Amino acid sequence: MRFEHFAINVPDVRAQAKWWVENLGLTVARSREDAPYTHFLADETGRVIIELYSNPSAAMPDYKKTHPLVFHVAFVSVDSQSDRERMEKAGATFFAEDKLPDGSSLVMMQDPWGVALQFCQRAKPF
Repeated sequence: MRFEHFAINVPDVRAQAKWWVENLGLTVARSREDAPYTHFLADETGRVIIELYSNPSAAMPDYKKTHPLVFHVAFVSVDSQSDRERMEKAGATFFAEDKLPDGSSLVMMQDPWGVALQFCQRAKPF
């Protein structure tokens, strides 16, 4: 099987999708302007898709209270410190940084809605 997308239910999908496009470099692959305001966002390769939607028929997770190791969305970073600074200026919150023995740096943050984002500057990229 081939991976298509993963999805998360968020409280304000339109604002959050706009923020992710502006700050994470994603593009809108497809969207819907009526409830549940589904937005499919693609990475620069167009192969990885995340779906954001606001559907009140399902429980809305409290992302701000959820530890980022339970769930996070990870991005490749060439300079995790610059990405951290840029994200903080855009309203994200720093959570933790791991410096790995191989020289990799993993910066964990939360977007303004609390969804955990990780910036992976790997010594040996996948």
